Amino acid sequence: MNFARQVFISYAHLDNQPLGADQTGWVSLFHTTLQTLLSQRLGSVADIWRDDKLHGNDDFSDEILDQLAGTAVFVSILTPRYLKSDWCKKEIRSFCQQAEAGHSLTVGNKARVIKVLKLPVDEGSELPPVVGRLLGYDFYEVDEEHVPHELDPAYGDRPRQAFLRKANKLAWDLAAQLTELQRPHPDAGKADDAPGTRPAVFLAECSRDRREARDSIASELACCGFRVLPETRLPDDEDEYLTAVGALLETCVLSVHLVGSGHGRVPDGDRQQSVVVLQNELAAARSRSHGLRRVIWLPAGITSAQPAQQAFLDALQTDAALQFGADLVSGDLETAKSAIHTALKPPAPLPSPSLDGAARVHLVCDANDRKSVVPLIKQLRSRGLEVSLPAFVGDAAQVRETNRQLALDCDAILLYYGAGDEAWKFHQQNDLRKLLGSPRGRPLKASLTLLAAPPSDDKDVLQALAEPDVLDALDGIRDATLAPLYAALGLSETP
Repeated sequence: MNFARQVFISYAHLDNQPLGADQTGWVSLFHTTLQTLLSQRLGSVADIWRDDKLHGNDDFSDEILDQLAGTAVFVSILTPRYLKSDWCKKEIRSFCQQAEAGHSLTVGNKARVIKVLKLPVDEGSELPPVVGRLLGYDFYEVDEEHVPHELDPAYGDRPRQAFLRKANKLAWDLAAQLTELQRPHPDAGKADDAPGTRPAVFLAECSRDRREARDSIASELACCGFRVLPETRLPDDEDEYLTAVGALLETCVLSVHLVGSGHGRVPDGDRQQSVVVLQNELAAARSRSHGLRRVIWLPAGITSAQPAQQAFLDALQTDAALQFGADLVSGDLETAKSAIHTALKPPAPLPSPSLDGAARVHLVCDANDRKSVVPLIKQLRSRGLEVSLPAFVGDAAQVRETNRQLALDCDAILLYYGAGDEAWKFHQQNDLRKLLGSPRGRPLKASLTLLAAPPSDDKDVLQALAEPDVLDALDGIRDATLAPLYAALGLSETP
């Protein structure tokens, strides 16, 4: 598609008044910053223009109207003043009407209108419908007293850094969109109906304290060639919301959930649950039914002052159903990104069964038990069994993926409950349960827990219960101790 100009910035002139005589107006600073960043991303000088001469009482000139018709992308800086300005509303409506007339308002699944929120606004019916569906770029933060503050470098270093991060994200997205618009789009009007050719990742909506991380991950995924969903604002009605998220998940190869101390918005409906809870529930169901891979980032030590969110945080760490199909990451943001990239790699082919047909036992143990399990490994190998141990050293995401593959390519899993504490045992069992619905290289014939020294109250309880999937080796390992394992693998108790 051919456009005479690249980007137009629509704004209310009141919003460009500087806070002090020696300062630059916010819109002017935004324009200059975006101009520099976008030029660097494109590799050539970006053409960004705005009306810096006319004022709210002037008539909408034919010159501006003509130039809008030939502009690729319309950036609106939304504020309370913007919504009260007939001038601003006429600009955005004119652009949308002309683009719709040419069947090009949305091209390549991207609207040619971008909204920048300098302050939170209630758009209502003041703007074209397409604007209400857009996610937008929030150039403000909300403090603990729920007071919004513009990201203005005049307020200090922290707002300045946040302003630059947001502008950088916008510049990356604009560069990608302008590049896409230069390509031929013979059926531009049908772009919404065309299936995406790029693999899609569902990057779940999150609470405000995780939005910066979400922006960072979204940019990285886009740079790697992935389509990041949702691309538009999801419905506020609960039933419509659930339907929309379910439809998006059907198109995705991975879902990513960033869990913070806030619960996020709550759709209007009977359940009155936050989007964070609803998205996780739908993604877990999709994982259970279709094997959707998931990553949940839940940084260690996170708490919430909101009772409902704290209950969700607690449940997320203990309920296997909420974690189903997910890699639960508790490290920093870079660890979460590493887990995401690992999950997006094509799964490594499962090792072929041994030519001699030997059964394979995956021995899950704590790193401190590696020497303690040597006699057990020798005993199992003496019965003709192959034995694999977990990976302990390396990149965290790679270690998790390696251990996942080992657990999927064995005939039996033996959880060695020795040096690990009760919490370690719980998390290991939880991880193994999450793999039950995953494709396996071999059918799993047994999953057993072996009690080993040192003794503990928890082990004493398990010993007293004498459940069939628990092997008691607190007094040493004998062939009789391993009889249930041998029987499941078709071996006799004694050689």
